[in-house]
Amino acid sequence: MTVAFLFPGQGSQHVGMGARLYQASESVREIYHAAGKVLGYDVARLCHQGPDDQLNRTEYTQPALLTTSVAAWTLAKEKGLSASMLAGHSLGEYTALVAAGSMTFPDAVALVQNRGRYMQEAVPEGAGAMAAILGLDRAAVEDICKAASGHGVVSAANINSPVQIVIGGERRAVEAAMALAKERGAKRIIPLAVSVPSHCALMKPAAERLARDLSRVTLLPLQIPVVTNLDAAPITSGDSAKKALVGQLAAPVLWVDTVQRMVQDGVTAFVEIGPGTVLSGLVKRIAKDATICHVEDPDSLESTLRELTA
Repeated sequence: MTVAFLFPGQGSQHVGMGARLYQASESVREIYHAAGKVLGYDVARLCHQGPDDQLNRTEYTQPALLTTSVAAWTLAKEKGLSASMLAGHSLGEYTALVAAGSMTFPDAVALVQNRGRYMQEAVPEGAGAMAAILGLDRAAVEDICKAASGHGVVSAANINSPVQIVIGGERRAVEAAMALAKERGAKRIIPLAVSVPSHCALMKPAAERLARDLSRVTLLPLQIPVVTNLDAAPITSGDSAKKALVGQLAAPVLWVDTVQRMVQDGVTAFVEIGPGTVLSGLVKRIAKDATICHVEDPDSLESTLRELTA
């Protein structure tokens, strides 16, 4: 069985995440304490107790999710779980690079805090929007975005499954695209409660600021290949990782292509590591024959270990 680890992105956070991991392992507690030293606040308290409105603010969400996912990976590694390939959804790509031995955890925490702030500052609050389009394929959604672009910037942001695509951009243009999607037979259209329209051209200023930060950070060669959001290809060099992190901010997350590439390269089991099971649900729609597990607390870790050794 060839195993890949997948790390979730923004949207998987919830108050209480990581609390049972924290109780289970001294190594996990050290992860949260290390994050707190970098950020200057109690990350464990925020993740485990909230408040919810603070946890859901982008500049807090991103380091909190990264820390909890690294905590879950740390406990999984202690129990002997290992992978041949890695990938992360948007923010999760930073977790993947920590797991690959390329990026140090303190550097990752500092970078994603800035990333969240840069994203928030790139677009005035209320000016952007995102929506999930269900029941139309990629070509249909791209055609709809093109037709709605007279109202402003709008494009496919996350290619999450063959028939679940998230769009993002300027609010008027996204609303126009949502109306067109309804006319053209979308099964469901779900406006997303986000403050930032990620993975579209509006994020170019944030990407430029992030590139300057990354230029001051050393990324080592990857010990495990990471398949990137940007072009769904495995990378093993630190320079390639930097290019991927800058590029992904204003480009769509090619999640379908990423999972398909891993299957093509021999992956037969996917383990989502971090809060929730959002990625597990997407993988079920992309790689129907794969074994799919997750690790977010000690119980799910034990279940995953049994599944993979059966």
